[in-house]
Amino acid sequence: MGYLGHLTHYSHKNICRGVTDWRTSDGSIPIKETRDFPNLEKMNMTIVDNINKVVGQDDILIHLGDWSFGGFEKIKEFHDRLICKNIHLILGNHDNHIENNREEIQDIFTSVSQYQTILFGDYTIKLLHYPISSWDGLNKGYLHLHGHCHLPPELRFGQGKRMDVGMDGHPEFRPYNLKYEVIPLMDKRPIKSEIGFDHHMDELKGVIG
Repeated sequence: MGYLGHLTHYSHKNICRGVTDWRTSDGSIPIKETRDFPNLEKMNMTIVDNINKVVGQDDILIHLGDWSFGGFEKIKEFHDRLICKNIHLILGNHDNHIENNREEIQDIFTSVSQYQTILFGDYTIKLLHYPISSWDGLNKGYLHLHGHCHLPPELRFGQGKRMDVGMDGHPEFRPYNLKYEVIPLMDKRPIKSEIGFDHHMDELKGVIG
């Protein structure tokens, strides 16, 4: 079974509301930008437990970046706490140690890449940490799944077949099941560009090749 998740931000102090140093212009804690946990231990435990509840040792986990914070050693610590070891990582902007392959750390993952195209049944899916407005195969109904933005559930969809699949946007704060959650959510969404004029959409009408 395939699962998608990202932006776990394991051990990220400032995203944890109880210990964050982040402040808004008026000095208050930014509620929308932080997770409602009293401390890092509780947040990390919840992340691990919520993944392990649904992603088993025989499953595949595709992680769309921003694996962990708090130092190099947290990368493997987080990995070792997960039941699933078949983990494909799409690099995020906070995955510098992994991108640089410090101490061969990439070896703990099944694959590490910047961008992936996967085939799932009749669906072609473009995977990237960052959201993009137009992607290869947009006019053919290819899906674009991404992370980076920490969008809440009500904002997780783009205008067409684009979706933020981060844990923060899942109502249960866990990875999405690709077959039973992502595909049904995206299947009926329109083929539509988020750019006002996108010549790739003209290909649908045969205007250009």
